[in-house]
Amino acid sequence: MHELSIVLSIIDIAQQQAIKEDAAVIEEIEIDIGCLSTVEMNAFDFAWQQAVKETMLEKAERKINRINGKARCSGCEVFFPLKNLYDACPKCGEHLIDIVEGKELRVRSLIVS
Repeated sequence: MHELSIVLSIIDIAQQQAIKEDAAVIEEIEIDIGCLSTVEMNAFDFAWQQAVKETMLEKAERKINRINGKARCSGCEVFFPLKNLYDACPKCGEHLIDIVEGKELRVRSLIVS
């Protein structure tokens, strides 16, 4: 379950930032997770519930933004929505594409006090 290591990294990032701001509590965390990032959300939620216990994030409101996939075809250069990593361009059928959105995994913001 790589989701646990992801959650632990997020906790570490958030706590480091809160400490830099001399905060005692993290009230809210906003996270971007791309739909193509291979994060299994049920496993992520379970790992989150367990890992935040007795941390600065234990009572924080968690907001997750799911970022839909978007790609650019290397052949015809059209941009198109991407549901699966290996989908072909709907215009020309090319499989050589550049994923431009949907693989994000980042802490977008924190509210601390």
